[in-house]
Amino acid sequence: MVRVEFLGPIQKDSLELEIQNLNELATILQEDKEMTEWLTNCAVAVNDTLVSSLEAPLKDGDKISLLPPVCGG
Repeated sequence: MVRVEFLGPIQKDSLELEIQNLNELATILQEDKEMTEWLTNCAVAVNDTLVSSLEAPLKDGDKISLLPPVCGG
């Protein structure tokens, strides 16, 4: 099971999912109308490391964070 966290202005509770890679997560999130606009703009981190491939393998206990571009610094 992996934990999915939505950061910044994404007003969504964390999810616990049984998925094997980020492609599976993208498919699940595309079913949520509110998330479709964020999916094209968010960076994704697995265990606090940015990833660029949706094929990145996931293992039990991984934490996925969706990072919207509006998080300033």
